Amino acid sequence: MMRLLAVKPGHDGNLAYIANGRLEFSFEAEKDSGNRYAPIGATDLIEAMRHTPDLPEAIVISGWSAGVDPLGRPIGAGYMGLEPPSLSESSLFGQPIKILSSSHERSHLLGAYALSPFPQGQPCYALIWEGHIGAFYSIDASLGIERLARVMVGPGIRYAFAYGLADPSFGLGRGQIRLSDAGKLMALAAFETQVTPSGDERILLDRMFADPQGVPLLHKSDFRHLDVYDSGVESGAAKRLARLVSDRIFDTFFQAIRPLVREKRPLLIGGGCGLNCEWNRSWLDSGLFSDVFVPPCTNDVGSALGSAADAQWHLTGRAKLDWNVYCGQAFLDDVGYETASRLGPFARRSADMADIADVLRRGGVLGWVTGRAEMGPRALGNRSILAAPFEKAMLERLNAIKRREGFRPIAPVCLEEDVSTHFDLDRPSPYMLYFCKVRSRGSLEAVTHVDGSSRAQSVNARQNPVLYRLLSEFKAQTNVGVLCNTSLNFNGTGFINRTSDLVRYAQEAGLDGFVVEGVLFQREQTGSNHRGSA
Repeated sequence: MMRLLAVKPGHDGNLAYIANGRLEFSFEAEKDSGNRYAPIGATDLIEAMRHTPDLPEAIVISGWSAGVDPLGRPIGAGYMGLEPPSLSESSLFGQPIKILSSSHERSHLLGAYALSPFPQGQPCYALIWEGHIGAFYSIDASLGIERLARVMVGPGIRYAFAYGLADPSFGLGRGQIRLSDAGKLMALAAFETQVTPSGDERILLDRMFADPQGVPLLHKSDFRHLDVYDSGVESGAAKRLARLVSDRIFDTFFQAIRPLVREKRPLLIGGGCGLNCEWNRSWLDSGLFSDVFVPPCTNDVGSALGSAADAQWHLTGRAKLDWNVYCGQAFLDDVGYETASRLGPFARRSADMADIADVLRRGGVLGWVTGRAEMGPRALGNRSILAAPFEKAMLERLNAIKRREGFRPIAPVCLEEDVSTHFDLDRPSPYMLYFCKVRSRGSLEAVTHVDGSSRAQSVNARQNPVLYRLLSEFKAQTNVGVLCNTSLNFNGTGFINRTSDLVRYAQEAGLDGFVVEGVLFQREQTGSNHRGSA
């Protein structure tokens, strides 16, 4: 087998190391309170090399392009293309080494294939949809890839643009979007169900989707005459547009893909649109596929490992990886929490898991750190903010803590064996990638969106034993093995990954305390009474 170190240039920069078929780490530039979507820097590369015990036998460059045009000057193998990895011989620190690269397009395909539960040799279909690519593929038993259809160029750009069109603060140039807007539009779409477009809305949709094979060079000034223009993101017009655009994109892909599916196979989903939980559930329920797999790093933070898996397959014939979602950076204790009696306004408290569950039961909001960080953008219980799920007031408090829009939902984390009790989902959902309806809607108000939906994560004892124990203790006290789970991060940055940032964030954001590797620190009561404090 091989040792491979892979780097993904450009936004969502990440590094991945594979040794003997196992993903040893996937480090993301934004993690440790870096700017969201940050590219890899020199210190990130040095940190990755520190965690690489032996000189890699191969360096892998995940294909990209310079500038904003995916067809611009290629970096490595470039953005588009289905050709197998290129291979050259070079040297590093005086030692011979292989240099490989394959396209960004292939990074999504091979990343989803490598992480999927399906055995190598299982024919699959694949859907890659993201900022630029929107295509459907067949992968045969020998990993031959055929692009069956180019459905739409730029589905992610068109989707996010709809949010900026309604947002008075959005003023980027033609063809530009904010990467953070897609998730907000997904939240807004839930405020409407089936919408019949008005005359103006039909004109808008026809303009946005007039040329599905052309790069969408949209600019909001083109729509200045429409009611939705700068109407505010919580306006009725914005919510209607969110639903209309969401349905238009999915329906376009569904109608194009349905006649191309000739046999029951699993579907692999890659690209940033794979973070749209509503669409994922629609594919799951479509009946077209025997199963659906979306990796937790379906956006570009999975591209380094995808290219590494591609290179491993090219060199060894093995396309699958042994992996764990908790393969990010280890937590850095830069202030000595293990021996501290207090950190800022937070005092150390002798506590076991039952005590921590009791703090949550009584309304406390806690930062939660254990093990290595999750890969991908979703907090999956190692860099999280946790709280009780019962009251709508908790949803409002968490959105205030996170400094984000009040219309955005909070996700639940649930004991795997109880998922079907609380949600209309009959399968595990360990990566928080599928919408489901809340069965006990009235009793789980903090994790129930306006349309009764939720983005549930399931946890079992093998996947995350520490969080599983906490959920079990919480269930013992409340009869419900569900908690609010949202990411532990400053607004606009990646996950917190060091003690000093954790203390500062907890103090500034108004957390009631935090838990680091089972050690509880609680805010000391002053003049005001913090709920959940002892």
